[in-house]
Amino acid sequence: MKTVAWGQKEVSERRLQFVVRASSGTESIKALCEEFEISRPTGYVWLKRYRECDRLSELAEKSRRPHNSPQETSADLQQRVIWLRQQYPDWGAKKLKVLLEREGMELHRNTIHRIIARNGLIPEQDRGRPAPRRFERDAPNQLWQMDFKGMPEYRKPCLPLVILDDHSRYLVGLFALEGTKAIPVRNSLELVFLSDGLPDAMLMDHGTPWWNMQAHNGWTWLLVWLMKQGIRIYLSGLRHPQTQGKVERANGSLEAALQKRHRTTEQWQTWLDSYRHEYNHVRPHEALQMKVPADRWVASSRLYQPNPPAFDYPDPANVVRVGTNGNVVVKGRAYFISQAFQGEDVQIQFLEHRAVVYYCRTTIRELDLIAGTSHYFDLGQAQKARTRGLHS
Repeated sequence: MKTVAWGQKEVSERRLQFVVRASSGTESIKALCEEFEISRPTGYVWLKRYRECDRLSELAEKSRRPHNSPQETSADLQQRVIWLRQQYPDWGAKKLKVLLEREGMELHRNTIHRIIARNGLIPEQDRGRPAPRRFERDAPNQLWQMDFKGMPEYRKPCLPLVILDDHSRYLVGLFALEGTKAIPVRNSLELVFLSDGLPDAMLMDHGTPWWNMQAHNGWTWLLVWLMKQGIRIYLSGLRHPQTQGKVERANGSLEAALQKRHRTTEQWQTWLDSYRHEYNHVRPHEALQMKVPADRWVASSRLYQPNPPAFDYPDPANVVRVGTNGNVVVKGRAYFISQAFQGEDVQIQFLEHRAVVYYCRTTIRELDLIAGTSHYFDLGQAQKARTRGLHS
């Protein structure tokens, strides 16, 4: 089961916002549909799906793949693709397409790739094929992606922290850290925020130090610190690095430079600073029509606040405080949220027999008001978790 990409996650959050307001009964469906720029039939479909689903996460985009494909490639042609791949195991779909054309057979490159992938003919290390559809923010600083670039033992103790702007591919930060401890990461982010301002949102994986896989509902104080700045947090799919395709691609470029260039006696940070300047200002980028990231980048106008004021929630009547045990009390019943939020105020939005919990601008939890249960809210992981028997 594929994980929903971050762009599709936002579509799902948009649906969540729609059904929250539509279910209140205080606003007309027509006006809401106009505001959300959808047709009324689409609005009613979203409401119907909400009323039929067991979890709000099921509002996520459903697969549009047809059950039957009348244009499916014939078995003989598929077998020919498989045979050619076995003869030339180091050739990709582009080269195999040329061989098929010489034999008078026309197949799209993506079709060939799907055939060889479906038949297990692509080694694990070669599966990093770029996604056929790109998701890209409309402007700089709408989303930053963050990740650690893995390093072999002989390059330790350097573990680069990579921070990339989604729209421009600009390397906002590249830091030579010695590990994944939270305080050095926070210090590095503070340097970036003071220099270039704040992004609207950040995307990272379920990894240390921003997520604790050992804790129940593993939010960490580092993510809480980011949320306090009004940054919306997105977490990519578990074991699904393609969700962070741009920063993974940047990591690949960095790895190629490390392998093919001689690094002198410079300190790691000095070398990475030089590489970052070249990446941003010198190296042409194919996804940018051979322009450099600096051509599309501008610093953010949102200023970093070392001591940000309390978040101004839109509905103060439904703001509750998280207790020292990580619980909130809603309608006389205690629900677990996360100990990372103890002492913090969260907003509860009610949807009939359910509720959604927000911390600042990020959705962090879903409550079932009938069963009295609390669930980790992840629009991209709900179906995947269910099929694997995982429970929050």
